[in-house]
Amino acid sequence: MDNNVVHFLRLTSALNTPFKLQEPIPVTIELLASVLCCTPRNVKFILRKLEEKGFIQWQPGRGRGHKSGMAFMRSVEEILEEHLQELTGKGKIKQGIELIGLPEVNGALQERLLSLLNKHMGYHSEAESTAGLDILRITRNRRMEKLDPASVYTAFESYLIEQICSTLVTYDAQSNSFLPGLAHMWETNPEHTSYIFYLRKGVRFHHGRFLTSRDVKETLQRLTDLHSPVLWHYRDIVRIELQGDHRIRIDLARPNLFFLHLFSCVHMSILPYDVDFIHEPVGTGPYRLLDYNEDVLVLAAFDDYYAIRPLLDRVEIWYVPELGYNDRMYQLPDTELGADNGGGCANHSIDYPALGCRYIMMNFQREGRQHHPLFRQVLRMLYHPETLVSELGGHRITPADSFLPWKSRRTLWQRPSFEEAEKLLRSSGYQGEEITLAYASRREEEREEAEWLQQRGARIGLNLRLAPYSNLNIAELLLQADLLLAEEVLEDDWQWGMINYFVNQSNHFYSLLQQSQRDEIEAQLQEFAEVPEAARILLLERAESLIRDNCWVLYGSHLNKRAQLNQSLFGLHTGSFGFLDISRLWIKTGFAETEQGADHGMSNSNTVE
Repeated sequence: MDNNVVHFLRLTSALNTPFKLQEPIPVTIELLASVLCCTPRNVKFILRKLEEKGFIQWQPGRGRGHKSGMAFMRSVEEILEEHLQELTGKGKIKQGIELIGLPEVNGALQERLLSLLNKHMGYHSEAESTAGLDILRITRNRRMEKLDPASVYTAFESYLIEQICSTLVTYDAQSNSFLPGLAHMWETNPEHTSYIFYLRKGVRFHHGRFLTSRDVKETLQRLTDLHSPVLWHYRDIVRIELQGDHRIRIDLARPNLFFLHLFSCVHMSILPYDVDFIHEPVGTGPYRLLDYNEDVLVLAAFDDYYAIRPLLDRVEIWYVPELGYNDRMYQLPDTELGADNGGGCANHSIDYPALGCRYIMMNFQREGRQHHPLFRQVLRMLYHPETLVSELGGHRITPADSFLPWKSRRTLWQRPSFEEAEKLLRSSGYQGEEITLAYASRREEEREEAEWLQQRGARIGLNLRLAPYSNLNIAELLLQADLLLAEEVLEDDWQWGMINYFVNQSNHFYSLLQQSQRDEIEAQLQEFAEVPEAARILLLERAESLIRDNCWVLYGSHLNKRAQLNQSLFGLHTGSFGFLDISRLWIKTGFAETEQGADHGMSNSNTVE
């Protein structure tokens, strides 16, 4: 960052409160040396630089005992906005984000700078080749977790892995069927105890080597070696036979009609056997990983991708801490959010209901009142889905009685009274002890929801303490919280999403249950993979009834997700977890406007012919 800006901020913060422009402030060189943490000699050098920049006006004191005078000629807001535009204009996004995070930047100023930053996000074209380089920059307000298919459990990281890697088959939600992926064909025996996959030829990994059946076998072995939390799904595999470089046979201990689901999920993203994915994320997907650090993740289009090469050449995902909103930003330059730029290229938002819901989990690993069934019933009455949606609104679109919206729509809601809840609270043996509810501090709606529940609890004497967390790990959570407010977003393959939610050892739900509860759920699902689809759905409903009827979880609301984008973005296809599929995005810039075109009433159009 420019040292002149840093020095200017230090001086204004220490000497000019409240801020006044062009009014001399009496100072001494010794005072300035203390503020700037430097020698008196360096103070004079710094002041000369600031005066050359037009930031200040300096009047040295004449004679012994006379103080010098310093006037600030420009406002902090003006200096910071100008410097941010200079940084982002040069592509120095990291330095721009650091500028916004300075202690002197807060409130309305921070919001204004964030808005300026977003104008430099979105689509850019760089003339690095004859055709130019199309880049899309996206902001996120949560640091990314480790990228590893074996252990991934968060939606955004799963989405990124799907851009870097490929699976043997892909699930198509529209037709509820499977399509070829890295395998162009597959077959099973009549008993569904053996599967053969036929791999495409000529598929390259990002590091150049061709895909073979050994990569598939080693990917499966890796799940075992790393004690993957999803191993439960693959427990019946008894033998893997390589029948050449492009054919692999997998034998099972018992029938499995759900097997293709297991090979289309992100955990079975095929990895190269000769590369450690943790240190070098390499796959066969449409994008290769160009850079990955705590500030930014950069994806570059893979020219040798076996399917259709992405139209965007590069995607940059920047971490902007505590952004203040959770919408995904796909902003284009020279446009205002939510406004038309006059040329027919207005920004707008895409809303789509997420498959899943927001809900509350009980921490059964911690001693407390949440172990009492009547107390959990009280919480169910207070955290009432229909009341929640009607009173708070926002992105909460419908009350939830299941992770699946179509099941929730069957519920007939009746609002319980506070008198009923208070009576039940006394019957539970509650003695006024503090109950801790944890929620994600970065999610504004979770804070709003937690405060709403706290107020409702106070009406019947429930002492609910709110504990916002940022990147709290599960070990700390188990020690601190009795309840956890969370969101679950399911994959398009909702059957896989549901079964994986129940048995995946890495998610919070599994971690917060006692072993006896886990055993009870698994007993319900023991025959899940052996039975046809209709029977599988029935088993999932029974497992969900178990956790709902016992109030192990309290459903809240189904959510509406939103992506902010420009109307010049085309190829808008929602992928898994509700994220836009960046491998299919492209930008239509339209015809350049001319005087002649304007005379004939011509303008940019979003129509594709």
